[in-house]
Amino acid sequence: MLKTPIIHPELLSELGKCGHKAQILIADSNYAFKANVGPEATVVYLNLAPGLLNADVILEKLLSVINVESALMMEAPADFDNTAAAAYAALLGPDVPLTFTGRWDFYDKVKSPATTLVIASGEGRRFANLLLTVGVVKP
Repeated sequence: MLKTPIIHPELLSELGKCGHKAQILIADSNYAFKANVGPEATVVYLNLAPGLLNADVILEKLLSVINVESALMMEAPADFDNTAAAAYAALLGPDVPLTFTGRWDFYDKVKSPATTLVIASGEGRRFANLLLTVGVVKP
């Protein structure tokens, strides 16, 4: 029996295939998976119902098994209070840069061959998609 923080078989398999510079998208429940996922990416569906499983829990578990070099989010409107970004920044910590880009640039980055894994969440917050770049294993 596994004793890791993640026990989902397909998710563990796909994480094992990610190397340095691979990208992993934690997608909110509004993300268009068919239109905005590259041909090389595997989609793992963890979106059982709205609010289940939220992106914060997924990120927390991912951080316990992989190193993250950087993170990218879609820019939200200036008058939008992006609580997801604040929560991610807290979980990622000060050593992982969290940057923002425009909507279409974000989609282009997700569609790149570097994106090997997309995790569908039940996250209901708007502008909550998070693209992670896998870092190296530190000795």
